[in-house]
Amino acid sequence: MIMRPAFFVILLFVGLAWSCQSAKSTGMKPTTSKEREILKKIKALAEFPLTTDVSKLSDNEKSVIPYLIKASQLMDSIFWIESYGDRQELMSHIASPVIREYADMNYGPWDRMDGDKPFVEGVGPKPKGANFYPHDMTKEEFEKADLPGKDGLYTLVRRDDKGKLITVPYHVAFKKYVEKAADYLRKAAEITGDTVFAGYLRARADALLTDNYRPSDMLWMDMKNNHLDIVIGPVETYEDRLFGYKAAHEAYVLVKDMDWSERLKKYIAYLPELQRSLPVDEAYKREKPGMRSDLNAYDAVYYAGEANTGGKTIAINLPNDETVQLKKGSRRLQLKNVMKAKFDKILVPIAGLIIDPSQRKHVKFDAFFANTMFHEVAHGLGIKNTINGKGPVRTALKEHYSAIEEGKADILGLYMVSELLKKGVLKGDMKDYMTTFMASIFRSIRFGAHEAHGMANLIRFNYFKEQHAFERNPDGTYRVNYENFDKAMRNLSGLILKLQGDGDYAGVQKLVDRYGHIGKDLQDALNRIQAEGIPVDIRFKQGEAVLFPDAKSK
Repeated sequence: MIMRPAFFVILLFVGLAWSCQSAKSTGMKPTTSKEREILKKIKALAEFPLTTDVSKLSDNEKSVIPYLIKASQLMDSIFWIESYGDRQELMSHIASPVIREYADMNYGPWDRMDGDKPFVEGVGPKPKGANFYPHDMTKEEFEKADLPGKDGLYTLVRRDDKGKLITVPYHVAFKKYVEKAADYLRKAAEITGDTVFAGYLRARADALLTDNYRPSDMLWMDMKNNHLDIVIGPVETYEDRLFGYKAAHEAYVLVKDMDWSERLKKYIAYLPELQRSLPVDEAYKREKPGMRSDLNAYDAVYYAGEANTGGKTIAINLPNDETVQLKKGSRRLQLKNVMKAKFDKILVPIAGLIIDPSQRKHVKFDAFFANTMFHEVAHGLGIKNTINGKGPVRTALKEHYSAIEEGKADILGLYMVSELLKKGVLKGDMKDYMTTFMASIFRSIRFGAHEAHGMANLIRFNYFKEQHAFERNPDGTYRVNYENFDKAMRNLSGLILKLQGDGDYAGVQKLVDRYGHIGKDLQDALNRIQAEGIPVDIRFKQGEAVLFPDAKSK
């Protein structure tokens, strides 16, 4: 699983024009109340340049990265279509440069950081199925349709000339984009000196042209010593809020921090033991996590497509293919530079405002890094296939799968921290991890209940409140009750694991209905955070010109 993304690009080069600059509208003078409102939203996102220490890159690697970025920019073009439709048509109806920029940041006319509310005049609510399905299609029509592969990850659902539902494979629908992206990946493969990486790039190029991603996922799992990396293609299903079936295109271009990565290797060996110790009945932990999983730290140098929307991803756990996970495990990629930006610019200020003064000393970057890292590791724990014949958990829970899976990863990540501390494998004070975890809830809830991570944190906040895991002081700050916090962590872990293993869609719906709301006290806290001007999230200044400021873009 991953986190959030952004997408813009009219055909091939619009994304580059945006990505290589700072948010241009911040220097503009708004002339209308709507422009002032939108400009305020843009400024609520702290700008952060995606860079790395280029002195550690070889000349060869410096030559490869531009091709990876160019391939990634094409994911922007595809995601625009998946999210909205015709970007050019939308932009032709927006006169304001400020609003046009915000539409580019949101890959459409709906505000991803404000419940997908439309901000362009004349635009209605966002379809739950985005543009993966006909907008006039109902759930009932889809479910009754005799359409093989209709719930596949890599197809669009459309109507033929007679109005009948049909499926269109991604590699057909997006042919002109994936062909160009595949060509860039092959060019990168030709010049990289890393034969394993080259093999993956060629396999991923083939996948874009065929929608057969499993072979390239397998090869991606075999990469251990690569300095450069790229995640590219249709990956996450967050954008499909109708069923959660359709994967959206995205990309990350990454540079591995070799020193940090070396330090993280030891934790993978504990996965089988942690799986066996999960606080749930044996039937819900019978699957064995792949032992070829690995942990690595990276600097991200480019985000594109769904990866670049809303709250920006700080860690990645892939592949999502359950078959690959069970055979080879998964890779957990910690995006260290982006993580540090969010900690410094957002989490520390939130803690200084919301956490009880006596507990603020427990909010630490090492705890934030570990909580995030083990969140990604925890995606590999639990169960991927229901225990009662309902098929994969992903399909059984439909549109709720993403939120409940993110909630599982959050809570099991903290559970893993607790267990590893007891074993002496991890160092530190559990109070650091719990307090940092608590502060992070307020950070992530700001993404909104419509977003998987926002909903996951909202459910957890209200569940923990009910379990007296924290208390609200008269001055509006929150104090963690550490003993109750531990109990709530274990109870919620068991509950989510059972709901997933049972494929209990109705049970998950009840959980969402009961806990997926913002109460008065929580809203007051969020209002205080907003009034203080603490950034909601970050936006990127990125591209070849940012990464290599002293060199001409290729």
